[in-house]
Amino acid sequence: MGLTGLQIQKLLPKTNCKECGSNTCLAFAMKLAAKKAELSQCPYASEEAKRVLGAASEPPVKCIELGSDRTLQLGGETVLYRHEKTFVHQTALAVNVNETDPQELIDSTLGHVRDYVMERVGETLRVDMVGVTQLGRDAHGFVELCKKAWDTAQRPLVIRSADPEALVAAAEAVKGTRSVLACALSETAGTLRQAAENFGHVLAVTAPDLDALVSVTTKLREEGFNDLILCFQTYSLSEQFQTNSIARRAALKDNFRPLGYPSLTFVKPQGLLEDTVLAINEISKYGGVCVLPSFDPAQIASLMTLRLNIYTDPQKPIQVEPRAYEIGEPKPDSPVFVTTNFSLTYFIVSGEIENCGISAWLVVPECEGMSVLTAWAAGKFSGATIGKFVKEIGLENRVSTREIIIPGYVSQISGELEENLPNWKVTVGPQEAADLESFVRARLTTS
Repeated sequence: MGLTGLQIQKLLPKTNCKECGSNTCLAFAMKLAAKKAELSQCPYASEEAKRVLGAASEPPVKCIELGSDRTLQLGGETVLYRHEKTFVHQTALAVNVNETDPQELIDSTLGHVRDYVMERVGETLRVDMVGVTQLGRDAHGFVELCKKAWDTAQRPLVIRSADPEALVAAAEAVKGTRSVLACALSETAGTLRQAAENFGHVLAVTAPDLDALVSVTTKLREEGFNDLILCFQTYSLSEQFQTNSIARRAALKDNFRPLGYPSLTFVKPQGLLEDTVLAINEISKYGGVCVLPSFDPAQIASLMTLRLNIYTDPQKPIQVEPRAYEIGEPKPDSPVFVTTNFSLTYFIVSGEIENCGISAWLVVPECEGMSVLTAWAAGKFSGATIGKFVKEIGLENRVSTREIIIPGYVSQISGELEENLPNWKVTVGPQEAADLESFVRARLTTS
């Protein structure tokens, strides 16, 4: 398109109504210029704006919203490699159930999806979706399972069947959940597109090869339907890796709209290790939704951890709020430790303090999400900054102790900290958090 944010703003209504999700029309125009928003988000866009901007304002990979509240988002990506800027929307992880599964297994799987929660570096991670697959001929049982999956887990579904009539019935049964219908072929695309439109779902399309897939998506786009997900037909890990990469490169580098959609992959059960490798490929190479064949907590935890690492903004460290944290149930005379607000550092240190079996205060000043040594080298973690922070948060009014324990790696700031905290004793702790337990036993419990 080549238009700047200011040029785009001239085509917008300039009402600053905030209905698009941005605070001002200029902010929305900047998102359009960066291809991080779509013109359709503006309810008052003029016909001229639609004509001039149109599809050119969409991100190269369309953002697809799922769930009744549309909070689960896929696509919307603008870079091919994470280090260029950042990846935006994480690969959604789903766990599959079949209508032919034993009822006990179905109930167990849906319960696990609903209840599974993992806390990591301050983020709460859950299974994003439920896959529901029809393997047999019981269309009624398939539809009932779709309703049960939604009622139990309250997560958007990936509804898969080779029977278009069963898919349409299931789409109606869970209308308004903004789920995915999988998968439309060239000959069934018209029927399933109509069902997706009527019942508020997204349509996954598939074909034997990319050329045939492009034909299907192009036809649907020309008919005015654009809520699409691509399901590639591949038969090996290397082929899936290659196809994912080709489609993403075509969308981002060549602005090839027919492939500019998130993707959907069903992991075929081959054993836990093989299944995990295939899922890792999807998370690492642009997968939109990855449907796992079964629920395994160790597998889910590993995949979520990997996904969190890949989709963390490399330009913005994960950090916790600067303040004095209560570890356990500290009293005024409980020990006072200090560390930086880099999330990983905070959670490691706080965890090790808990493992010591004591209650304590953990002072976490603003360090812009840097680790201890990095923050010290940048002048963000010094005796002056820590002392100032302790006074600003009124810690001296909350504790009676006048001893503060600093990380061993920055022992050189102890003198400066004592100057900035008169009447306080600065104790140099261990360099590694793993040594806190022995430090506490040797220095604190005996004092």
